[in-house]
Amino acid sequence: MKTSIKGVLVAIAAIAGAILFAAPALAVVEIDITQGNVEPLPIAITDFQSQDGIGQQISSVVQADLKRSGLFAPIDRSAFIQKGLTVDTSPTFTDWTVINAQAIVVGRVTPEADGRLRVEFRLWDTFAGQQLDGQQFYTNPENWRRVAHIIADAIYQRLTGEKGYFDTRIVFVSESGTKDKRVKRLAIMDQDGANVRFLTQGNDLVLTPRFSPSRQEVTYMSFGDGEPRVYLLQLETGQREIVGNFPGMTFSPRFSPDGQKVIMSLQQDGNANIYAMDLRSRATTRLTSTAAIDTSPSYSPDGQRIVFESDRGGRQQLYVMNADGSSQQRISFGDGSYSTPVWSPRGDLVAFTKQSGGQFQIGVMRPDGSGERILTSGFHNEGPTWAPNGRVLMFFRDAKGGGGPQLYSIDLTGYNEQKVPTPGYASDPAWSPSLE
Repeated sequence: MKTSIKGVLVAIAAIAGAILFAAPALAVVEIDITQGNVEPLPIAITDFQSQDGIGQQISSVVQADLKRSGLFAPIDRSAFIQKGLTVDTSPTFTDWTVINAQAIVVGRVTPEADGRLRVEFRLWDTFAGQQLDGQQFYTNPENWRRVAHIIADAIYQRLTGEKGYFDTRIVFVSESGTKDKRVKRLAIMDQDGANVRFLTQGNDLVLTPRFSPSRQEVTYMSFGDGEPRVYLLQLETGQREIVGNFPGMTFSPRFSPDGQKVIMSLQQDGNANIYAMDLRSRATTRLTSTAAIDTSPSYSPDGQRIVFESDRGGRQQLYVMNADGSSQQRISFGDGSYSTPVWSPRGDLVAFTKQSGGQFQIGVMRPDGSGERILTSGFHNEGPTWAPNGRVLMFFRDAKGGGGPQLYSIDLTGYNEQKVPTPGYASDPAWSPSLE
């Protein structure tokens, strides 16, 4: 994956005119994801037509994406009555309603003279007998997986009204070796675990990678030569630069929403306070000043406020302040201690890790501290990160006696927990923005 993300689909041919077919009337089929435990929507995803099997690969990835979301229940293809349905014909809707397929996806992959692929799909509402969407894309053959994720995003958005999150990536710490000699490398992969690529060699300890919201860039901590440093890494070029050499320890660097600042915790004289650095001028501004440990800062999506953790009250709790450090207020008041807060991209929730009753829990609360909900609990769960649509969280889990951490995702209902495949142990995930 050395190719530029921007050009990876040849600008996806500007989605090649986007809607291929006539715009439909309003459809009946939709999923209300604001409810608690959503009943998955039965959907029929046919094998996309192609000459060499790549169509079946694309439709399989589309199906896997939608199924993993917990909102869709793909119907076994052996139950299909109408065979050979193509993008050029309308379905025989009674053949699909009888097997309770509430939506149908059909597609085709055609090689172009210039070596690219043209990928088309159509989405149908079976009970209304209407077409919901139809698009085509042009791409180089090696980028077929990304087209599949974009199609899954389009289907997800059309049927839920929310943006999809499948055309995204995860940067994480890949761990290998025994517990006493663990090698940690920075790695990146698609959100479904495919296309893993290592970004560092494992010579230095790496921690807390975080995506820029505006560029294909990550910030992370590294302990080269025993000195903690904060780095910026350009994913497209591999270029790496030091944000700064700071005295003492540096913790939890994270970008501002506009990508122009990095906020972090710096430890001096036994205390840790929060600082923001302007990446253009490299000017540093101190935001907290306490005889405590203030760390894990995260901006609200509008950049106006910051949530962070502090033990100033005796144990770790969550606090919110204005972006200039003013009006610091505690928001967590439950039993136990709270850490690793992350503001939702939607701005409506803060995710956190909570340690209580011998368990590590992943939960959410409103930015004023109300509405706390625990989504999952276990021996050691930590480090939530949000999907860009604010509906799904990823975190890492160390099972008791399990040997090492693994990545998991869970949606806001708390019912759809999924293990995310990685080559080995994995921790500290960070979800990218949607790839444009």
